[in-house]
Amino acid sequence: MTTVGIPAGWPATEEEARAVQDELRGRVVLDESGPPPGTGRVTGVDVAYDDERDVVAAAAVVLDAASLDVVAEATAVGRISFPYVPGLLAFREIPTVLAALDALPCPPGLVVCDGYGLAHPRRFGLASHLGVLTGLPTIGVAKNPFTFAHDAPGAARGSASPLLAGTEEVGRALRTRDAVKPVFVSVGHRVSLDNACAHTLALTPAYRLPETTRRADASCRRALQDATIRH
Repeated sequence: MTTVGIPAGWPATEEEARAVQDELRGRVVLDESGPPPGTGRVTGVDVAYDDERDVVAAAAVVLDAASLDVVAEATAVGRISFPYVPGLLAFREIPTVLAALDALPCPPGLVVCDGYGLAHPRRFGLASHLGVLTGLPTIGVAKNPFTFAHDAPGAARGSASPLLAGTEEVGRALRTRDAVKPVFVSVGHRVSLDNACAHTLALTPAYRLPETTRRADASCRRALQDATIRH
C-alpha cells in the first residue's frame, strides 16, 4: 500500500478547481475509438473515504479483458485532498488514484472509473481528468445519471438510450442485466462512446456493475479498513 500526501499546489478552493478543469478540458481526446473490448488489460479504479479520520483509500485492479481474471492490484491511502463539492469530486480522488495506478506492476490498459467522464456538468468528470493526466484511455461507468435527462432503455441487456444535456449526447443509459436498472456510461479520454458501451457489456457478464468496479470497490474498502485500524 502506498501512502500519499496532498500534492504541492493542489487546488484549495472551488474557484481554483474549476480553473484547473477549464485548463485541462481542452486536452480531452474524443476522436480515438480505444482498445477493442475483450482484449489486453482493463483496470478498475475506485475510492473509499473515512471523513471523520480524514483518510481516503484508492484501489486499481487490473483484469485480463478476455477472462476477467485479476492480473494485478495496488492500493494507496492519503489525506482527503479537497472538500466535498458536487462536480469537483475528482479533486478528492485524483492524488490517491494516481498513486494506486503508479504502484501497479504492469500497464493498466483501459481504465474504468466508477463515475463520469463527459457526463458531467462541466464535461470533465473523474474519467476525463484521469485520462488527461495519465494519457490512458478511460471511461466512466456511473450508478446514477447526475443531472442529465434520458429515456428508459429497453428491458433487454444491451439496450441503451442517450444521456442528454439539451440535445447533446454526453453518455448513455445502458442496460447490463435484463430488466435491471441501467448504468450510465460516458467517454473519459481516447475512447468512443460506442466502444465504451461495448467494454461495459464485456465487463458485466453476471452483475449490473462492471467486474472492474466490483473488484476495485472491494479492494479500496479493505485498504481503508486497514488504514483506519492503523490510524
